[in-house]
Amino acid sequence: MRRQEKANRIGRMLDDLYPELPIPLDHRNSFELLVAVLLSAQTTDKKVNEVTPALFAAAPGPAEMAALGPDRILPLIRQLGLAPTKARNLAKLGALVMERHGGEIPETLEELENLPGVGHKTAQVVVAQAFGIPAFPVDTHIHRLAARWGLSSAKNIPTTERDLKAVFPRETWNDRHLQIIWFGRQYCPALYHDLSTCPICSWSATKKRMREEDARNASLKNRKGKKAR
Repeated sequence: MRRQEKANRIGRMLDDLYPELPIPLDHRNSFELLVAVLLSAQTTDKKVNEVTPALFAAAPGPAEMAALGPDRILPLIRQLGLAPTKARNLAKLGALVMERHGGEIPETLEELENLPGVGHKTAQVVVAQAFGIPAFPVDTHIHRLAARWGLSSAKNIPTTERDLKAVFPRETWNDRHLQIIWFGRQYCPALYHDLSTCPICSWSATKKRMREEDARNASLKNRKGKKAR
């Protein structure tokens, strides 16, 4: 099956599975979304959602975040990975949003990516979910699933993003990346995944890919068994 045919079938399946899409990170506005996505690096969405209520109570906007400063932000986010760096970036981000954008979160990728701690994926999530601008944020999980499903053979995330944008219609991008995230969490985990029983991998993955993942799973189980002894 060709890549485009796979994408068409996968798109139909994802639309049937996820006709409505909850956004994983709790937020009430574009500022809170930007902060939550920035905090989610190397941390679960669940953990981010646990710490942001107190953070947003103390700093409901960029001016308050800047005034709070890294020393008072850090205790509020200490449970998260890379907390000291994130605390510094949030304080700087708040100051720059006030200085450059009058307290409003910018709507362009370029302006967002010029803010501290905001990379390409984070900026794409914000423009897609806060402003409805078509974007296809690709993280390591989407990168992995795209490879399993034969939608990309890329070794890096930027090329995977390009490949996915090529096979999915632009008007579906904002939903599609969220659908893939939810599917991965529910059906297609990173470790010990049996591709032959997966609703998508079972027909989209190549035989070579299935052999490789079976071998990797066997190796992981073997190592786990040795550690247990």
